[in-house]
Amino acid sequence: MIANQPRGKFITFEGGEGAGKTTQIARLADRLQSRGITTITTREPGGAPGADSIRSLLVSGATDKWDPISEVLLLYAGRREHLRQTILPALNQGAWVLCDRFSDSTMAYQGYGHGISKDFIRTVHDEVVGASEPDLTLILDIPVDIGVERAVSRNTSTRSGEDRFERMDKSFHERLRAGFLDIAAHAPERVRVIDADSTPEVITEAVWEIVIDRFELTTPAPAP
Repeated sequence: MIANQPRGKFITFEGGEGAGKTTQIARLADRLQSRGITTITTREPGGAPGADSIRSLLVSGATDKWDPISEVLLLYAGRREHLRQTILPALNQGAWVLCDRFSDSTMAYQGYGHGISKDFIRTVHDEVVGASEPDLTLILDIPVDIGVERAVSRNTSTRSGEDRFERMDKSFHERLRAGFLDIAAHAPERVRVIDADSTPEVITEAVWEIVIDRFELTTPAPAP
């Protein structure tokens, strides 16, 4: 860390498919930067060269392409590189890091969604992430049918091919949603849930109110 440089803040955005995380991260970054706060945005899987290579393995192809334990190990391999190369250096330089998905997604998708042992995931997490936990996690909660429909529409228009998880069955997505809500219930000091079945503008204001309260940002900032 640079001498006398306060550590930045680490904010993660979580939720099921089609919840609108990308839009809200961009809007929050704009607001923070309008205050002179250096902000970087990143995502998982990915966020560093090695992690981006792992992303390409995970988010496309057949839904049964990987055993869920293999998914956990791949995700945490990418997360280690993401922390080492991107997140921690930025925080140590005083930047705020806004990340689209982090370790709660692994617990929700592979733990609650696929039924992998939560203790196994926590063991891997402790070794890889250690004390590098988010300062704040915002879960954008949306009904499964609405979120998946949005995600399918988005992927149809972008033709990215990154739709492996979207194509999993509805029961998986229901377990996933319940998992995120359970994670929030067990970590109220870190996690806040936002109703994402609303307009982007309403969600943006909800995000902003939580951020200014959590980090005591009292000076008004212009809307993006």
